[in-house]
Formats: sequence, C-alpha cells, structure tokens
Amino acid sequence: MIQEDQSRYAAIRNVTLVGIAGNILLSIFKLLFGWLGHSQALIADGLHSLSDLISDGVVLVAARYSSRYADEEHPYGHARFETVATVVVGSLLILVAIGILVDASIRLIYPEQLFQATTISLVVIIISLLIKELLYQYTVHVANQVRSKMLHANAWHHRSDAISSLIVLIGIIGSMLGFTQLDAIAAIGVSFMIVHIGWSLTISGIEELVDKGLDQERLVKIKAVIQAVDGVRTLHGLRTRKMGANALVDVHILVNSNISVSEGHQVGETVRAALIQKLDEIIDVIVHVDPENDEEKRLNLALPLRSEVTHILRHHWHNLATHWQLDNVVERMTLHYLEGQLIVDLYLPLTTINDIQAANHLSAQLTALAQKEIMVKDIRVYFYM
Repeated sequence: MIQEDQSRYAAIRNVTLVGIAGNILLSIFKLLFGWLGHSQALIADGLHSLSDLISDGVVLVAARYSSRYADEEHPYGHARFETVATVVVGSLLILVAIGILVDASIRLIYPEQLFQATTISLVVIIISLLIKELLYQYTVHVANQVRSKMLHANAWHHRSDAISSLIVLIGIIGSMLGFTQLDAIAAIGVSFMIVHIGWSLTISGIEELVDKGLDQERLVKIKAVIQAVDGVRTLHGLRTRKMGANALVDVHILVNSNISVSEGHQVGETVRAALIQKLDEIIDVIVHVDPENDEEKRLNLALPLRSEVTHILRHHWHNLATHWQLDNVVERMTLHYLEGQLIVDLYLPLTTINDIQAANHLSAQLTALAQKEIMVKDIRVYFYM
C-alpha cells in the first residue's frame, strides 16, 4: 500500500511538473504576443494558461498531502485533499472566465478599444493549440492510470485551453480578414466554455465532499458481486461514498438465521474481500450481517439480552418437576432473535440420563415453558452424547 501511494504521488507530481513548465512558457508567449500582435482573444487565452499554471500548483500541493496515510485525526486518510483541489481548480476556471467575459464585452461596447490581430498572433495560437492538446493527452493518460479525479480536472484545464485556442484561432483569422469584432466574440466564446468546464468540476467536487453515492452503473456492479457470494440471500442498506480516487462501501446482507456467528462473519468477510478484489476503486467495506430482513422494521430491539433471558428461564425451570439441576447440565444455550420473538436452543448431555422417556418428558416441559413467556416463542432441546 505504501509503495502504491508513493508511486501514485510520483506519477501525479511528474505530469504536473511537465504541465507547469508548459504553462509558464505558454502564459508568457500568449500574453506578450497577444499584446504585440493586437489580439484580445490571445491575451484572454494567455490568462487561461496562467490559471492553468495556478491550478498546477494547487494539484502539486494537494497530491503531496493526499498521499499521506491515515492517522488518528484522519482515520480515513487524506484523499479528499484531491477533492478540495478539484473544487479550487474549477473555481479558478470560473473566475478567469468571468474576467475574460467582462473585458471582451466592454471592448464590444466601445469598438475603439478593439484589437486588430496580426500574423504573429496567428503563429503563437497554432503552437499553443498543439502544445495544449499534447499536455491534455499526456495528463489524462496518467489520470486514468492512477484514477485521480483531481488530475482529470487538471487535464480538462489543458483541454479547455486547447479548445479555447481553437476558438481564438478563428477569431484571429476573422480579425485579420477585417471582422474586428470577431476577435472579441471569440474571447466571449472562450469564457462561456471555461465557465461550463469550471462549473462541472466544482459541482462534482462538492458532491463528493457531501458524500454523494456512486453512480447507478457502479452500484449495479457492487450488488452483483455481493449477491454472487455463497451464503448471501439478499442485501439492503447499500451506501457508498467517494474518498478522492477511492470508494467506501457499507452494506447489510441477509444470511440463514440458523448459521453460527462465525459462519455469518465468514460470509461477511468474503463479501468484503470480493468487493475490494474485483472493483479497483473500493478500498474498504463494512458488512452488517442480518439473520432476517430489518430494512423496514427492527422488531427485536425490545427483547432482553442474554443475562436477563437466563435469569428468567432459571426462575422457571427451578420449579419444574425434574430431578435434574438444569443450571448444572445446560452446557450451551443459543438465542435466536427473530420476528420480534425469542427462540431458545438448549443443549443437554444425554450421558446424564438413563431413561429416554424422562428426557422426552423434560423436553416437553421446557417447550411448554415457552408458553408462559410472551417473549419466548419456542424452547428447543437438543441432547448430545
């Protein structure tokens, strides 16, 4: 686990450092040549690249903190630093887009402030488009490998810059052909596209922070894995949540009510292991084993626990017409809490009695005892050698 986390951090760090280097160069060239080449759209695209540079820094810091292991104050780990970074990156995109929209709108209102793009702007934007698309492809490839939503967000930051560069390219060409407003209109188009991407990233991050469950497709896969485990009759109470690249699952499974606690635990552990093994993003599962379906009603909460049940039964069986001292011969008593009533299993050694008829008589007496107690549905007696 430690090796996997460190290699994951190294992969995120390396791809982010490449992005930082690219965004530094692109920000400088776009802003500089956008001004020299009289292209407002190119300047807007330069600001977009600058926001990419900021987001790269956020991703780098978040990747470092999110790779830390669980501790006493963070028992589920630090993976949600990635989620916070996703929200920050998305918010930065929205702020940049608003700035571009306001500036371009003002220039359209006051045509004398419009820029006239030149050939140098055209060359720079073509180079930018190619570099940004390469950065997107590289980043999304690594993001898929390490299952990082934060890195996916940053990859889309690169892709949004590539798409905005394409829009700017159209605006610059239009401006060079004499349609001066087209450059500013292209900048506005860039701003709307950036807002859309930023909003999508921000909302998805917020949904994760408030523990939104996994999507329906993944829930279907989880249910299929659980129901395939031998011993699971059905399931309910399935809850999921994201923790960065990982997912946590809680589920109730229904098993045969007559199996032992250890067998029920074994079925639950098998469910847990199957989910973690077959679904990569799941790192932890809490399985609640139910002997009956308690999804709608919990009828057994009013029933007494073992110590009180034992006290009540001993009070009754002291008065039974038998030479047996049941306190001494009852070696095991199993309680079944089902449908709001108790079923009591008593295990008695057959070696302590010579007369099978006496054993049957005692069994009948104990069974009849259940009728005196409303909470006890049945007392079943088992003799063993």
